[in-house]
Amino acid sequence: MGRRWPRVVIGAAVAVVLVAVGGVAAAWMYGRSVNAGLTRTNAFSAVPNGLSNGSPSGLPSPRPIMTVANAMNILVLGSDSRNPDNTAGTRSDTMMLLHLDANHRHAYVISIPRDTWVYVPASSDGRNGNTMAKINAAYTWGGTPLAVQTVEAFTGVHVDHVVLIDFAGFQQVVDALGGVDMTVDQTITSIFAPHRTFAQGQRHFTGAEALDYVRQRYQFADGDFTRERHQQQFLKALLDKATTMGTLSDVGKLNGFLRAVTKSITVDENFDLVDVAMQVRHLRSADITSLSSPSAGTGWEGDQSVVHADPVRTQALYGAVRTDTVAQWLTTTSGSPSPSVSPAPSTG
Repeated sequence: MGRRWPRVVIGAAVAVVLVAVGGVAAAWMYGRSVNAGLTRTNAFSAVPNGLSNGSPSGLPSPRPIMTVANAMNILVLGSDSRNPDNTAGTRSDTMMLLHLDANHRHAYVISIPRDTWVYVPASSDGRNGNTMAKINAAYTWGGTPLAVQTVEAFTGVHVDHVVLIDFAGFQQVVDALGGVDMTVDQTITSIFAPHRTFAQGQRHFTGAEALDYVRQRYQFADGDFTRERHQQQFLKALLDKATTMGTLSDVGKLNGFLRAVTKSITVDENFDLVDVAMQVRHLRSADITSLSSPSAGTGWEGDQSVVHADPVRTQALYGAVRTDTVAQWLTTTSGSPSPSVSPAPSTG
C-alpha cells in the first residue's frame, strides 16, 4: 500500500457515522435504508471454537468472552481492498480495537501497531499462519476471520463486531462534511505529492488536504509524537464538525455524509448500524480517548523490523478492557483519567 492512513482518522469516521445515525434514529426507515446499504462479510465464519493462547506451542482455549454486560468491542481494520474475501497481497495497515463502555458514555480507541510481533494462528485453509509474524500478516493470510483470531489471541478480548475501511473513499467522507478546520502549529511542506505547503495558523482542510497533513512526521523534532497529536486534533475537528455545524439537522448534508461512509466500509453480518448508533448517539469528541497498544520499542526478528509488545502493560490494558475498567487503569497508570499515551515507535 502506498499510503498508510492514520488509525485515529478511521476511528473518527466510525465514531461520527454512529453518532450521526443515532441522531436521526427517529427517521427509522431512513436509518434502516442506510443499514441495508452496507456491504457485509462473514467475519467470524472461519473462527474456530478454540484459539491459541498466543504461543506456537500453547494449547487451544475458548474464545474470550465479554464479561461485562452492554460493553462492546469493535475491531476496525483499514485496507486498500474493498473485497474482504480476496485479501491475497493486501495487508491491513490500520488495526484498532474500539471499546465502548457499559454505560455507552465513553469510548476508547486502541491502536495496535501494524508491525507488532505476535503469534498468528493457522489460516482456515492450513496454508499460512501457526507462526510468529507481524500482526497485519493475519489479514493477508486469512482475511477478516484470521485477523479476528489473531487480535483475540493477542489481547484476550472478545471481538463483538468488525468494521473494514476502504481507504479509497475516505477523503469523500471528509468532503461530505464540508471539510474541517484545524490550526497548523508550524509551517511544513508535505513529503507526499503534490507536496502541499501547510502554513502556520488556522486553515480549512479538504478531505485530501487533511489526510495529507495528519500523515506528516519527518518534519517534526519528535516525529511520531507530533503526528499523534495532529491525528487527535483531526479526530476532534471531524467529530465536532458533524455534531455542531448542522450536519445532523441538514437532510442533504447528512444523507451525503452517510452515503459516503456506507460506500467506504464493510461490516460483519450481525452489525446493526441503527442499534449501535442509538447506543453511542450521546458521544462527542471529549468522550473518546485515543490510546496505543503498549510497546517495548522496536527490534529485529530475522530481517524484519518489528514492534515488540510490552507484556506487563499489554496484559494490564487489555485486562481493563475485558473488565470494562479502562478509566481506572488510566488513572492508575498516569495519575489522570485522560493521559497522553505515547504512540509506539514507527518502523516506516
